[in-house]
Amino acid sequence: MESLEPTILISVLALIVLAAALYSSVGHGGASGYLAVMALFGMAPAFMKPVALSMNVVVAGYVFFRLWRAGHFNGRLFAPFAIASIPFAWLGGAWTLRDTWYQWLVGAALLLAAIRLFTETRDTEARARPNIALAMGIGAVLGLLSGLTGVGGGIFLSPVLLLLGWTTMRQNAAMAAAFILVNSLAALAGHVGSGKPWPADIPYYMIAAMAGGLIGAELAVRRLAPVTLKKLLGVVLVIAGLKMILTA
Repeated sequence: MESLEPTILISVLALIVLAAALYSSVGHGGASGYLAVMALFGMAPAFMKPVALSMNVVVAGYVFFRLWRAGHFNGRLFAPFAIASIPFAWLGGAWTLRDTWYQWLVGAALLLAAIRLFTETRDTEARARPNIALAMGIGAVLGLLSGLTGVGGGIFLSPVLLLLGWTTMRQNAAMAAAFILVNSLAALAGHVGSGKPWPADIPYYMIAAMAGGLIGAELAVRRLAPVTLKKLLGVVLVIAGLKMILTA
């Protein structure tokens, strides 16, 4: 699979560090940011999904560990989401879409992620009792989306949980990180199991994402990412999303 020229690769990795830091600061693996960077540089869909999922695993895994250690993870609430999402994420990871369909789907996912970043949410207390059937339905849909696109699903799960009133912001970040981790692992298992080729230079991408994740995880435990930076990232997602759709 494709390998970039050294100068271009350095630029891509620098942007991935930034995206990982911003996303991990709110409990996300950063896949929509990684996909946006790769889309802006015109990388092939077959390359984008497994690379984004791999970076998701290292970043979301570390962020989840930090938030779990800080006592923000609710395992009972997480269980129905995970049970329903994992098999669908595996299915999506094994399923190869036509390039045009993949570009449309990822483009739409990036635009939705941008809307999420533009909408600043204040911290609130959990105010409603979770519904298991609804949680499993949400998990299944987001798990499939995660596997098909390489987006971990956390950036879509977070606003749903807050809208339903099931979590606080810190609990929300821990839930998102755990959700991204399990779905990314399941989708990667589906990708590998289906015999698809593995990307070149993937260790560089994972190291860059982890470097950003180390920075963002500190922010996730102590404070939220700066609002202005999140909105700037939202602009990048809009540009990348439109590029994916219009060039499909």
